[in-house]
Amino acid sequence: MTRTAGRTEREIQDLALADGRHLRVEGTCNLRDVGGYPAHAGGSVAWRTLFRSDSLHRLDSQGVAGLAGLDLRTIVDLRADIEVGQRPGAVAGLPARIVRAPVVRDPAVLPPLADLGAEYRYMIDECGDPIGAAVRALCAPGALPALVHCAAGQDRTGIVIALVLAVLGVPDELIGADYSLSSVYLDPDSAAVISGLKAVGPGGNVTAGLLSAPAGLILNVLDRARAAGGGSVDGYLTAHGVGAPGLAALRSALVR
Repeated sequence: MTRTAGRTEREIQDLALADGRHLRVEGTCNLRDVGGYPAHAGGSVAWRTLFRSDSLHRLDSQGVAGLAGLDLRTIVDLRADIEVGQRPGAVAGLPARIVRAPVVRDPAVLPPLADLGAEYRYMIDECGDPIGAAVRALCAPGALPALVHCAAGQDRTGIVIALVLAVLGVPDELIGADYSLSSVYLDPDSAAVISGLKAVGPGGNVTAGLLSAPAGLILNVLDRARAAGGGSVDGYLTAHGVGAPGLAALRSALVR
């Protein structure tokens, strides 16, 4: 486990806020490239290969054209069936394969939204198989470039991306910084836009306070996954259906 690699706070922020990180595509708030972070064996995560985003249901033709420019081969949708039914994605015109991997099939079982820590613990403890299915979709031959999204692009997406970055050998401090970027892009104005989109069922009220994303939340997720996986995130994902060859293929495809 890597909590620090001797980087200053400024160096961490410079990596997290690197040019090209936040992608401005009409109809999204929180679309980001996770490339550029230092990773396994002295490499770095490839740019324009793995993306994370909020819901894609608000895309207009201009937004779809913007996504088309990413040459996506896979879009992994982590939302529950009720969310997809109410707000279907507007990506039918793209050639990307759509993979449904609802992390929480019934949002009503989640702890109160005000306690994100409890929500995250629930997902790591009880939703490992769908989390594994999402990561397995990224490991498939020809799956990349890929985009992972949920509703706000913060919680379910944050967990899946954090686990992937850990597999790639990205230091925890940078995984935390990447997660915290949701606080930057899901600003108070965004709260009104995405209200009701998070995994709380229809009509949920998302306030600006619930869009804060302190790094400690995702660091606790990594600790919990490692504890459940015999000391490693690889072990956690392997226990939930992601084979070691798939994880090796993911590292090979994403680390340059």
